[in-house]
Amino acid sequence: MNLLATLSLTTLLAAGAWNLSPVEDQSNVEFLTVVPDEGEHWSTVWFVVLDDAVYLRLGPRAAGRVERNSTAPRMKLRFSDEQVYDVQYAKAPEMAERVADAMYEKYWTDFLGEPFRKLGISSPPVILRVVPAEAPEAAAAS
Repeated sequence: MNLLATLSLTTLLAAGAWNLSPVEDQSNVEFLTVVPDEGEHWSTVWFVVLDDAVYLRLGPRAAGRVERNSTAPRMKLRFSDEQVYDVQYAKAPEMAERVADAMYEKYWTDFLGEPFRKLGISSPPVILRVVPAEAPEAAAAS
């Protein structure tokens, strides 16, 4: 199952917690989950920026870790050792098509997964909206 997550840059910028310049141009971001019997794990994923939000796409293993995350709906998001954010996530499936288009544009190898998605060989994507853990929008979106 592919899993997509979003992070509201507008919310993060309002909190003064994030500089967009280095974030938007990076290829990868990491997120931390804690799964019972496995412990903590940082997963590395691709991301795109759309409409003041960051979207992540996760493969089946990473998606499973999010589903089993014992700290749900919270996790940590890391762009670098200096840029680690406590975040909260909620499902937002309405962005699947736009995120897929943006991923295809940013990552030239993304087209390799398209036949599998169209044939139904891979699981349908799950989209998460991720905001700072203390943001009021996080609770409202849950």
